[in-house]
Amino acid sequence: MTCIGISRMQQSLPDAPLDIIGDIHGEFDALKALLHHLGYNNRGHHPQGRRLVFVGDLCDRGPDSPGVIALVRRLVEDDKAQAIMGNHELNLLRGDRKDGNNWFWDDVNPKEHKFEPYARINPAEREGLLSFIGQLPLILQREDLRVIHAAWDDNAMTQLLARSSEPLLDLFDEWERQTDAELAKQGLLSESKAEEDAWKHALSDSDQIVPLLQATGLCDELRQMSNPVRVLVSGVERLAREPFYSSGKWRFTDRIKWWDHYETRTPVVVGHYWRQFSPVDRKQFGKGDSNLFDDIAPTHWHGARGNVFCVDFSVGGRYQERRGGARRDQGTKLAALRWPERTLVLDSGETLDTGGFRD
Repeated sequence: MTCIGISRMQQSLPDAPLDIIGDIHGEFDALKALLHHLGYNNRGHHPQGRRLVFVGDLCDRGPDSPGVIALVRRLVEDDKAQAIMGNHELNLLRGDRKDGNNWFWDDVNPKEHKFEPYARINPAEREGLLSFIGQLPLILQREDLRVIHAAWDDNAMTQLLARSSEPLLDLFDEWERQTDAELAKQGLLSESKAEEDAWKHALSDSDQIVPLLQATGLCDELRQMSNPVRVLVSGVERLAREPFYSSGKWRFTDRIKWWDHYETRTPVVVGHYWRQFSPVDRKQFGKGDSNLFDDIAPTHWHGARGNVFCVDFSVGGRYQERRGGARRDQGTKLAALRWPERTLVLDSGETLDTGGFRD
């Protein structure tokens, strides 16, 4: 069953029942367990003709990112699955060293020790891996469903798809240059540099107390919101009310609940946002930002119309459970949302109904 391509950056979903798998973050064993519970064989075949969809963030933090990507790549190339690009894949394409992605670079980095043990990629396989993730679309949709990694934003999509024949990284860099030129014109670039120079000793240290660096936060907001690729793969962000430490550095912009302004009838499934089944101190996972789901039941749809669902259940924090830094009963999970049934299947084997859906 071949899906019909709309453009290089957007593909159509097949006319079949779907199993939409959340952020995997290198948890290869969890992925294999989930595929078993979903009923797929080793080649990605399902006896009922179901199809797999991966929402991005296949890699980083977990013990076997190369194994996860290799399996997903085989399923995609065998026409058994579709996958979209997440912000962690984009980081690799851009050569951006981030917390948890040293499996790819294998540099000397003491901060990465918290993720040990983890498999490193064979250097000879780097080029092929980058080629695969560089061909992933950002958008999947059909008449009854939309899938995006972080945010469904019509303005960002219009800008991106108008230039979909151009190389993604070239577009990304062009929008970055345009934004920096605007920031320099406003004087924010020099103000931000002065702030960062004054606090450079503390910006990567969670034990420091850092004030809200307003110029830096405004630069971060404009860089995020002026780049359509950033919006789609890492969401809507605004200047924070107060600074917070997350994923290895102090941050000055907050993630925004874009779904509270999503009024379109077509349901959207996303990953990215680290839901939990039980109350948890997010700082133990390196997440100092606010929990966007504090007032939303973990199995409920959300948003203005009750038709958005985040299927990321924090399996990216499982390394903490292995290290004893988090209680097992707090339950990081890898989950799949079955569509059109709207049920959740977990890597631990449970099947749960979702609630709150409004069409």
